[in-house]
Amino acid sequence: MPLRPRPSRQWSLKDTYGEFARGNQVATGRQNVRLINASLGFIATYIEGQTRTHAQKASGVPVSEPARRTEKQNAASISQSHGVRRGFHNYFVTHLPSSSMHPDSRSSPGLHHKLPRSAAAPHVPGLGSSHPAAPPHIPPNRDLTVVRIPLRSAKHHFGVAESRGQRPYHEDTNQAGTLDMPAFAKRTPISLVRTAMKKSGEGTPADSAFGDPQIFYFAVFDGHGGTQCSDFLREELHGYIEEAAAEFELGSSLRSHSRAKQLALNQQQQQVPTPIMGDAEAGGDVQLEKITIKPAADVEGKAQIPEQDRHGAIAEVEKASAMESSTPQSAEANEPKALRLQKEIVKEYKDTVGGYFRRFNPPHFNLRQEPDSPEFVVSVESVLTYAFLRADLDFVSAQARKPDPDDPYVSDSALNNDEVLGKPHHMPPSGQGIQGRTRFKGGSTASVALISTPTPAPFWHPAASSTLLVGHVGDTRILLCETATGLAKPLTSDHHPSSPSEAQRLRRYTASFVTDSFGEERIQGLANSRAFGDVGSKRLGVSAEPEITRTELGPAQYSFIVLMSDGVSGTLSDQEIVDVVKEAKTPEQGALDVISYAMEVTSDGDNTTCLVVRLGGWERRSEGGLGSLGTKEIRDFRRNEAQDPRRGRR
Repeated sequence: MPLRPRPSRQWSLKDTYGEFARGNQVATGRQNVRLINASLGFIATYIEGQTRTHAQKASGVPVSEPARRTEKQNAASISQSHGVRRGFHNYFVTHLPSSSMHPDSRSSPGLHHKLPRSAAAPHVPGLGSSHPAAPPHIPPNRDLTVVRIPLRSAKHHFGVAESRGQRPYHEDTNQAGTLDMPAFAKRTPISLVRTAMKKSGEGTPADSAFGDPQIFYFAVFDGHGGTQCSDFLREELHGYIEEAAAEFELGSSLRSHSRAKQLALNQQQQQVPTPIMGDAEAGGDVQLEKITIKPAADVEGKAQIPEQDRHGAIAEVEKASAMESSTPQSAEANEPKALRLQKEIVKEYKDTVGGYFRRFNPPHFNLRQEPDSPEFVVSVESVLTYAFLRADLDFVSAQARKPDPDDPYVSDSALNNDEVLGKPHHMPPSGQGIQGRTRFKGGSTASVALISTPTPAPFWHPAASSTLLVGHVGDTRILLCETATGLAKPLTSDHHPSSPSEAQRLRRYTASFVTDSFGEERIQGLANSRAFGDVGSKRLGVSAEPEITRTELGPAQYSFIVLMSDGVSGTLSDQEIVDVVKEAKTPEQGALDVISYAMEVTSDGDNTTCLVVRLGGWERRSEGGLGSLGTKEIRDFRRNEAQDPRRGRR
């Protein structure tokens, strides 16, 4: 029987990579070759999708939104099937005007004079002479080049410093980058969106994979008992947040218009070129001038500055409580699925940990809501809470499955003794197991800051507004500096057993509070009543349910954010930390100065970590209220006391 001829088609790169993969499969079946084959198959499928998309763009056929969504789902499923996971985005994407190496596509090649220096002469106007040679006029609208800037290299926007102190190990970790999740910023009127996109100097297309501006992520972790938990949070917590947003099918807060209007708006924005302007033209200086700077007399009574008592010692001020959070906003999501996931994780805690978690009702979870209830079930706060709880449960469960090094009896049971057939343990987002051969009994605190903007204008631009979401567990600390007053505004509260809110939460389920020799209350020997890990104290209520604070940041309303471990916040007052940063020229220098000052005057030599993030009011950070002089006297006194050999360190 004659063979039916195949329809002719053009050979593509997918066929080439496919042939490579098939050849490798025939050659041998070793593990490294299987990994290469999987990678080649993924590359082939990716190239096919990119080629199809570019072909549609070249032909002028618009790519429909369902097609885009299908391609995203296919790419995600392919990545999971081949074990491919993108790395953490420790950079941000921005748009820069084209340079001499990458000139504008609309600009002419120019005059290209090639005269020797001896033949060069100034133009002398004369009768009948031509006009002097001039470069072609380039309009203010310039082509833009998309670049990736590593966040830790952007010294004028972000700075981090850390020190081991007098401890043998450094147990603090930190993380900074961008997340792949929908925006949660408060939506602005469309007229303001167009104006901001036109004036900010940023590119018109959206920067993230979801069609929204980038979500910035900053975090500090303070481990205790070792580094295993803090390292785990540094490498995995951002992945848990992205995974929770995907499982809840979280929608963007900026996509309220109809699909047709949104596509028309995107096409209109892509057709309008973006002018490159400075801060003055883009409205940055205008917003900075609008700030009403408060005089020192109005602020002096509100500043919490340490003072000397009659014996010459420094009377430490009590730390202020966190700012009041804005009301959570309803988010578009798959509410029945989100409600089911919330109930499932609470049941897992009840069955796995027990104790305190038998009557566990996490904040921002609507466990008693029905799917048809008029009250909203999902918010970004509930997504963040779920991510924290899932990360903690995975870590604690992994430690419970490991042998206890202090157990006098050697366990001969299999490593997968407690697994249920067909239902393996939940893996971290990276796909890697939680390391360590023996049970880790320590833990870690965490403070996480997410920043979302409604327009592509970056959050550090003076004319940009943004939404700040803080998730906090333990005694790490996050501060804001208000531009008008220069005061420190805390966004977190220390989770200690002596805190009234924590004491009320824990005494409902346990009364095992003890007081150490220094008069500090502790639970099971721990100073923190909330933390990741701490497998031995989890049943008593040492949970990782985060305290979440939502703050709307107006244009140039705040100057900078400071994230720190308790090695800094336990030694210095909030106002001292803010005033040290005010005197620095860059956020990087501010972080270094805070660590240097804390290590100079500390009495216990704990690990210290400090992150400084620039905001819109950075240029006027030292003008409000008392400026940086409010705590200068007490800072000089601390330094002199620390250097006095007769006093020693307290």
